Amino acid sequence: MSLPGRALRLLTLLAAGSLLVRRHAPAHAPGELPANEVAAIPLQPRFGWRFTASLGAAALGVLLLGYAVVGLLLQGTGLWGTNIPFVWGFDLINYIWWIGIANAASLFAVILVLRRHGLRTAVNRFAEAAALAAIAAAALYPILHLGRPWLFYWVLPYPATFQVWPQFRSTLVWDLWGIMAHVLVTGLFWYIGLIPDLATMRDRAVLRGRLRSARLYGLFALGWRGSVIHWARHEAAYRLVAALVLPMLVSAQTIVALEFASAVVPGWHQARLPLHVVATGVPSGLGVVLALAALLRRTLGLQQLIDDADMHLLGRLMAAASLACLVLYADEAFTAWMEETPTQRGMAARILGLYAPLWWGGLLLTALVPQALWLRSCRTGLAAPMLIGLGAAAGVWLDRFALVAGGLLHDHLPSTGPAYGPSLPEWTLLLGTAGLFAFALLLFARFVPVVSMYETRHEESEAEAP
Repeated sequence: MSLPGRALRLLTLLAAGSLLVRRHAPAHAPGELPANEVAAIPLQPRFGWRFTASLGAAALGVLLLGYAVVGLLLQGTGLWGTNIPFVWGFDLINYIWWIGIANAASLFAVILVLRRHGLRTAVNRFAEAAALAAIAAAALYPILHLGRPWLFYWVLPYPATFQVWPQFRSTLVWDLWGIMAHVLVTGLFWYIGLIPDLATMRDRAVLRGRLRSARLYGLFALGWRGSVIHWARHEAAYRLVAALVLPMLVSAQTIVALEFASAVVPGWHQARLPLHVVATGVPSGLGVVLALAALLRRTLGLQQLIDDADMHLLGRLMAAASLACLVLYADEAFTAWMEETPTQRGMAARILGLYAPLWWGGLLLTALVPQALWLRSCRTGLAAPMLIGLGAAAGVWLDRFALVAGGLLHDHLPSTGPAYGPSLPEWTLLLGTAGLFAFALLLFARFVPVVSMYETRHEESEAEAP
């Protein structure tokens, strides 16, 4: 391109940028438009030693995950501590825990979009990213617990030459299709909302002279130019996918619970189980979103975008969800006390049996400790929201452990085998998936705007309108 052509292109980009700023005049001081601040974060050449150290620690977790998976492939599921009747161990516990985090975070983001609530501007982007990272961690377990995971393609409806067709009554088939639908719909929901901001990143990378980054962002921006027809199609597609996510999330959680409730195991055969699993899963996703909000606003300096009002609202929502869990825990204890026969008292084994500390720990971390968020002083800052949010997620994990393993302590048989205890390879696999989750979120914060820029501009223009 000739020199006059380059000058004309640069003037065109500058004119487009000036029109954009003029249309959405900043409510802050000149040069402090939050969209500019958010766009500058991924374009920084370096993120500092703290980010590098965190990314390195998460990468070590991913390597630990690879080590655990290779050991499992070479030696089989005999490495795990499962036995009869505890045929489900960490593989099912961690699977439903990660799925619960993903479902709760996605459900929260979807409701904010469909309701057009102002909180979506601050939290939707990283809530959707947390849901995707949790799905990636959860998707490993249905394949790894097969025993021979290299034969996972048997659950696919492929044209089998030897007439070995998939068994469609198997829950493995439905797990596969459920996870595939979850990844597809949640990924589309996150990506469609990201397209306008990717175009902004493309234009700002051009202005900074980072042509490689501009080409990469431009590739995923799909030729976005911000025309009226582009915005109309984006709004329709975004809300359509959000409407598709909502029934899928509710059905996914209830189907997992119904698989337990339909069994003849006394500790699982309860009509209240689907409600318990769905309601207690909400604090896990909300807790992760609350912890991420506190961490991002402090480390990236996003106090203007994730302000105190957003943190107060998030904290109160978390406390309300935990209060609903407290009611369900009380109902479970009352139901266990009212059971008539020893065979029907399987639920009491969760509360008073070998795994009772896990049940009480889940009650403490999920339902009782988050009530501190009703205090205004606990909803801001960094330490209190992070500790309470991550503690709630850990409490839901304890509840799932008590449900899966503790539910089998009391059976119709006169005696059962030795109690289940996770082995070191199982702990390694759990830590590895946690490393994968953290690694995915750190990459997201490094290369993608963590707050929706076009929603921020829209919010500012509405605030300035007469």
